[in-house]
Amino acid sequence: MGPVLAVGSCREARAWSLQGGPRPMGPGRAGPMRSSVAAPDCCGGLGNLDFRKADLCVMTRLLGYVDPSEPHFVAAVLTIAFNPLFWNVVARWEHKTRKLSRAFGSPHLACYTLGGAILLLNVLRSHCFTQAMLSQPRMQSLDNPLAYRVGLALLGVGGVFVLSSFLALGFTGTFLGDYFGILKEARVTTFPFSILDNPMYWGSTANYLGWAIMHASPTGLLLTTVVALIYTVAILYEEPFTAEIYRQKASQAHKRS
Repeated sequence: MGPVLAVGSCREARAWSLQGGPRPMGPGRAGPMRSSVAAPDCCGGLGNLDFRKADLCVMTRLLGYVDPSEPHFVAAVLTIAFNPLFWNVVARWEHKTRKLSRAFGSPHLACYTLGGAILLLNVLRSHCFTQAMLSQPRMQSLDNPLAYRVGLALLGVGGVFVLSSFLALGFTGTFLGDYFGILKEARVTTFPFSILDNPMYWGSTANYLGWAIMHASPTGLLLTTVVALIYTVAILYEEPFTAEIYRQKASQAHKRS
């Protein structure tokens, strides 16, 4: 099924200070499917190479290996897009109504339940990602020991970022605890936040990239691009809302003092 490539939503916004303000926030067959993209001179030959078109040529070659209508590919895209949408909608609803906290008797228990649901969804996402790769062709130029080792290294680095982020933030800090009113008193500045913004999101993206390279999968590379785009949108969507949560918390603390 493949690794679980993300612990959950990237909650680097937990890494704030009530005094200092917010810190930015931050699992087949060989050969292409279409013979028309198999020619090595798709850019007109090395002698006539136009570097302004080189990236487009590479993308065209990659897309030649991918059938976007294949059911496993569609399922992978849907799960990649659904997961951040799910946790953001549920968390904002909880922040507005507190109905989950009341239903479970405490905000911590409600947060643990949502975190468990996010983990299960991420297992499903990683499974769909892997099945999409296995159902579509491999790229021969990536199917070699060196590329496999590069992918393995990316998988290792991504795993370090994801796990160290989880250890630094804790369970509630990772799984939207601030939307449940479980706030950090001081921002987290330890590794990996000391060297990278949004380490959980980008560590997860590195995991998917490494997994795709290890499978010599153009489909995996394309899906990794979708992961990165969805995470970018999630960060832009989450940051202002989380900033407002901590602004209100700081304002309340100032009034009490």
